[in-house]
Amino acid sequence: MANSSSVEKMTDLMAKFIAHTAKKLPDDVIAKLEELRSKEDSPMAKTIYDTMFRNQELAVKLNRPSCQDTGVLQFWVKCGTRFPLIDDLEVLLKEAVIKATFEAPLRHNSVETFDEYNTGKNVGKGTPTVWWDIVPHSDKCEIYTYMAGGGCTLPGHAMVLMPGEGYEGVAKFVLDRMTSYGLNACPPLLVGVGVATSVETAALLSKKALMRPIGSHNPNERAAQMEKLLEDGINAIGLGPQGMGGKYSVLGVNIENTARHPSAIGVAVNVGCWSHRRGHIIFDKDLNYEITSHSEVTL
Repeated sequence: MANSSSVEKMTDLMAKFIAHTAKKLPDDVIAKLEELRSKEDSPMAKTIYDTMFRNQELAVKLNRPSCQDTGVLQFWVKCGTRFPLIDDLEVLLKEAVIKATFEAPLRHNSVETFDEYNTGKNVGKGTPTVWWDIVPHSDKCEIYTYMAGGGCTLPGHAMVLMPGEGYEGVAKFVLDRMTSYGLNACPPLLVGVGVATSVETAALLSKKALMRPIGSHNPNERAAQMEKLLEDGINAIGLGPQGMGGKYSVLGVNIENTARHPSAIGVAVNVGCWSHRRGHIIFDKDLNYEITSHSEVTL
């Protein structure tokens, strides 16, 4: 059983990490935004990118979140069975969200469904969301944090295709969402696509795809080729930064997949906005930590 001081220490570290991800974008997102800014020709697109970088400067300088919609907190936890705080993690993460809400501060974004009241603490029934991957024989804990804002959540969609629709059907599904709701999600977007059997397996994969580094590729050669084709196709729509027109509309397209039933193709899409507030931190059993998403961070 973990002692209370260890729980308190990890709660404090996670609260600080959540607050940091609200204010400073990950290294790979900043690098991609810089690349896209250099490739755009139109004065409007360049001005918007300049404003995005000014936003980042001020967020750090003023110690405030870089977007007023700090989203609903979501965590993907890859936890070893021998990690000493495994029993305490769900409660600990909830407490860390409450702590970050008042210290960052984060906008209050947890409204109890049907009762229609805001909890004022960013936690509620089932929030924050925690997805688990259990790692046998490990004493480490790897946590991805994600702030799912309202705009970037709107394009989210999942359905099951008839098998005859094939991978062309998958491409059509993704492009249909981008042409109808992509504008709402503050481009350039990171597009996560899940391909599996059912709506829930595809949907979870599409969200996990958003945790992957920008520029990474699906290990399957055909899936990686489809990532490139979808990226080119969405760019060709011409949304541009903030939907105001431009040559580039996405930070990238990440596809995650599992094997599937031969009679169905489950497909889902989730997107991250230009302000893709994702963090990745790894704890060892003594709560020493390594942050891979953001450089030069001490919590």
